[in-house]
Amino acid sequence: MMAVFVADEQSDVPVDTDRLSSLTSFVLAEQRVPSSMEVSVMAVDTATIHELNRTHMDSDKPTDVLAFPLDAPGEATDAPSILGDVVLCPAVAEAQAAEHGKTTQAEMDLLVVHGLLHLLGHDHAEDEERRIMFGLTDELLAGFAAAGVTEGSS
Repeated sequence: MMAVFVADEQSDVPVDTDRLSSLTSFVLAEQRVPSSMEVSVMAVDTATIHELNRTHMDSDKPTDVLAFPLDAPGEATDAPSILGDVVLCPAVAEAQAAEHGKTTQAEMDLLVVHGLLHLLGHDHAEDEERRIMFGLTDELLAGFAAAGVTEGSS
């Protein structure tokens, strides 16, 4: 069984950690990530994501989500391997959700999927990569919704 760790390290915006854990497990299963892989998803405050963004991405501002890949899924053996960490900022997600006319939970779901796809090697620097990654994001979110997990179900 794949190990998924979800931690809410902030108090600005309520986070449904059970839902994010279910979403993470769903995405990794759909992407056929070996069950020996471990992944963590962490919700942090604006100051923390700002510092991480400055330190690791050389961007001096808060961001919505960062992904820190460690072991590639193809390198997985029977021994546990760590796929990586997804760090999201619910406060930034909340602001973006308001701008896009959707719920904060829907925005956080999108950001978790986006971060997981980065851990799996997807990128969106080029137009074709962007089309593929964003299309896959939409497919995974639709599949998760079809699986019957609704907002607030924990």
